[in-house]
This record gives sequence, structure tokens and C-alpha cells, in this order.
Amino acid sequence: MIKAVVFDLDDTLYPEQQYVLCGFQAVGDWLADRYELPDFYETAAGLFAAGTRGDIFDMALKQSGMNPERDLVQNLVQVYREHRPALKLYEDAEWAIDRFRASRKLGVITDGYLAVQKNKVEALGILRYFDVVCYSDQYGRECWKPSPVPYLQVMEALSCAGEECVYVADNPGKDFVTARKLGWMTVQICRPGGEYAHIVPGPGCAARYEISSLYELGALIPE
Repeated sequence: MIKAVVFDLDDTLYPEQQYVLCGFQAVGDWLADRYELPDFYETAAGLFAAGTRGDIFDMALKQSGMNPERDLVQNLVQVYREHRPALKLYEDAEWAIDRFRASRKLGVITDGYLAVQKNKVEALGILRYFDVVCYSDQYGRECWKPSPVPYLQVMEALSCAGEECVYVADNPGKDFVTARKLGWMTVQICRPGGEYAHIVPGPGCAARYEISSLYELGALIPE
């Protein structure tokens, strides 16, 4: 019997693009204030929409006519990570939280820099709905998924065995391999246009179930 429903955060409970674009706006405002650079947000957002990842700040600065010096880029990264985003849950995430919190224990496991992920949870206003929120970075970068540490921490906090837990997440590259080994039921949310929706999982990495909406959890986890 499933006693605990545990969710990933980014692109599972809310669209991470919201956070990214808020961050670009904060960086753009910072650059406009200090360098009178007016179009950084539009440039960075366009690069992101085109699929650029990892070096967007360098590329956006170059396209805006600025030299991406290391100190400047590091400042932009700091502004990005420290900004206070405006975020909103997916509609089906609101439904899932409301549906299961009355009858199941609820948890979150999320990777990413600790302060950044805490800012996201605070912006979403969801801390009060969950019995445990596990920030893997709290235990060190080596404890990010697929490390067993966050899964074991959640099992201990919720007093649940592996076969009593389900993990709902979006990235088959890291989210499910360890959960499966620990006996968890695994569910990949493959939203239309999702970052990882079309990735072919490696051996042992696929989730047991695939869904396109969290509304489908109602059939997988009966009341």
C-alpha cells in the first residue's frame, strides 16, 4: 500500500521556465542599472527558448555587445541565484497536493543549490502542505540524485518503507534509478514540451509508469 507520495520540484510541481525568466529579468535589471544595457532579458530569453543551456549569460552578453568577463558573469550568476522569483504551481499539481494530503504523507526531493531551491519553495508557498521537503544539497553536492541519501532521508522522516513510497518526477537520467533499487513505485511526468519528455532512459533508469498529467495519479494511487 502506498503511504507516501513524494514529488520532484522543478518541472514537476511548477514550470521551471517561470524561475528562469524571473532570473533573467533580475539580471537584466541589474545590468540596466549598472551598465545601461537595455535588452539583456530579451536576448537571454530568446537563447533559452532556442535551447541554449549552460552558457546563456556569456552568449547574451556577447550578443548585447559586452565582453563576458569572468567576474561579470560570476556577478550575474549570483544575482540570478539570489533573486526572489514569482512562481505558480501547475494546476494539476495543486490538484494532486489537495487530493493526496488528506490520505497520504507528502514529500519533496529536489536537487539544486540549497538557497535557490529554498527560495523556490518559499515563492510557491507550499511548505505547509508537505511532511518533509528534502533539499539534497543540504547534504553536499555528492548527495544530489541519483545518490540514495535524499531517498533514505525521506523514508526515515516519513517512517515509510520503500514499497510504501511513490516518486513522481520528470528526469529519467537521475530521478528513478535509485528509487527503483529502494523499492519505490516510480512515475515519470512527461508534460508536452517537457525538458526530458523524449529522452530514452538508460538501463534501469526508466520509471515504472509514464503520465502526461498529474491528474492521472488518481488512477495509479487509488484513495
